[in-house]
Amino acid sequence: MRIALAQLNATVGDLTGNAELVVEWTRRAAARGARVVVFPEMFLTGYPVEDLALRASFVEASIAATHEVAQRLDAEGLGGVAVVTGYLDRRADLAPRTGLPAGAPLDAAAVLHGGRVVATSAKHHLPNYGVFDEYRYFVPGNSLPVFRVPLGDGGAVDVAIAICEDLWQDGGPVAVCLRAGAGLLVVPNASPYERGKDDVRLELVTRRAREAGAVLAYCNLVGGQDELVFDGDSIVVTASGEVLARGPQFEEELVVLDVELPGAEGGDAPDGPVDAEDGTAITIERLTLPDLPLPEVAAGEDEHGPFWPRLDDRAEVYAALVAGTRDYVRKNGFRSVILALSGGIDSALTATIAADAIGPENVYVVLMPSRYSSEGSVTDAEDLVKRQGIHGRTVPIQAIVDAFRDELGDFPADGLPAENLQSRVRGVINMALSNASNHLVLTTGNKSELATGYSTLYGDSAGGFGPIKDVFKTLVWDLSRWRNEYAERTGATPPIPVNSIEKAPSAELAPGQLDTDSLPAYDELDALLDDYVEKDMGSAELIAVGHDRALVERVIRLVDLAEFKRRQYPPGPKISPKNFGRGRRLPITNAWREPLPRK
Repeated sequence: MRIALAQLNATVGDLTGNAELVVEWTRRAAARGARVVVFPEMFLTGYPVEDLALRASFVEASIAATHEVAQRLDAEGLGGVAVVTGYLDRRADLAPRTGLPAGAPLDAAAVLHGGRVVATSAKHHLPNYGVFDEYRYFVPGNSLPVFRVPLGDGGAVDVAIAICEDLWQDGGPVAVCLRAGAGLLVVPNASPYERGKDDVRLELVTRRAREAGAVLAYCNLVGGQDELVFDGDSIVVTASGEVLARGPQFEEELVVLDVELPGAEGGDAPDGPVDAEDGTAITIERLTLPDLPLPEVAAGEDEHGPFWPRLDDRAEVYAALVAGTRDYVRKNGFRSVILALSGGIDSALTATIAADAIGPENVYVVLMPSRYSSEGSVTDAEDLVKRQGIHGRTVPIQAIVDAFRDELGDFPADGLPAENLQSRVRGVINMALSNASNHLVLTTGNKSELATGYSTLYGDSAGGFGPIKDVFKTLVWDLSRWRNEYAERTGATPPIPVNSIEKAPSAELAPGQLDTDSLPAYDELDALLDDYVEKDMGSAELIAVGHDRALVERVIRLVDLAEFKRRQYPPGPKISPKNFGRGRRLPITNAWREPLPRK
């Protein structure tokens, strides 16, 4: 049987636009001869919808849109294709009670065929860790639809549905799929990107396919939604774990392939409740789809076959940052961005990501030199503007800073207040130009700076989106070198001046200032931050794994005291297991301090 996985980019709340994509891409799949087409998790509503799931009007609109799409598919001659798409549903049989999400919403999938919603299912395992808090939004599903698809030659195959987290937990729909005897398990997903997660997913999918005793077709969402980035990377594996197809990363695509499936014979479990091997029961619901006419098949093959090229680690991370930035700009109605360009590496990488995301013609940068800005920094910034063809503007700030200081009377002429004043003047200029031209202001702070509080509220932290917010400083350098190397390999001009990469980092807010005046060397700092922030190690563990005791004490204090700053920083693409935002939630008012072990 020929199947298609439509790994696409949905927009949260755009029911009309997402429905249009279902129709358009089903048409494409049908033209390629697909009998079953799978769309990602909650595709009709976008994902995650967060508290929209608790709004009855939105739930009703989602249900209505699902039925309307089924009718439209049939009206356009696509009713013979079995379409599996995610949407937001509800359980009408649960009485309201404290602790139950309002309206009993369901993270659901529907089978559309012959102009009707012929079957529905809902996610059984609800994730409640990391960026997920789905117990807040959904009630668990307790059924496994198994729909029999006719092959037109008298044969048929049985297809079951599981949703995203149902693969990550033992038992549940995967275990029941084996009992139901389905030959194909389709899995709509909205699995957010994390660095290195693709290998984990592949191992998981192959293992669950063996447990289900079925070919497993994993279709993942693509695109950015606020902090989250979805990378596609859809996978099809056999019941023995052989990989049959793997889609591209961070790109919309239709993955089409023929899969050998066993004939529909049914398993050892009849319709009705079955032990799900996780302490619950799941009801098997079987149905047979009528053998309806299919559209005429057009010739065409995938350029890559069933396997798309894989990105290496740095290319993968960079693609995630570009995708997250592009979709935040596009989906929020902006056409252009503006940022402060200092000549340093952070603003250079941010400008480059923005140019790759939305085109250099839509990127505006402001050079704002003060009396402490080195000539090299100014020329490096000007060099980047020429290399990339972005819009550059110079606004010297010293007179503005002096005017503030003069009006403030006895305001300090140097030290931290004076340094922060310079940063805040730059923030005011960025926001003013943003208001004048409807640019989205991008901040340029990296994760090392955010972790240690090395930023100025309402200064360099003022803006609407932070493309490198989840990127440690050492990775900023790695990505910048990679982007230049990629340009050289492809015959393009390296976008980032070498001097911006190689010179010692400095905020240039005081004479001869260097980042190392306030922070440890970044290679030491980032290794410690990775253990403290990402791995949640306490002080004793940090020292035990080899970090210097005095450095541990100093850095932990910096991180803990800066929570109030991070809470006010704009969102940015999440590329690590634990970003500052959805992935790490600590109280601002917090008297706990990590105790140091006795010497």
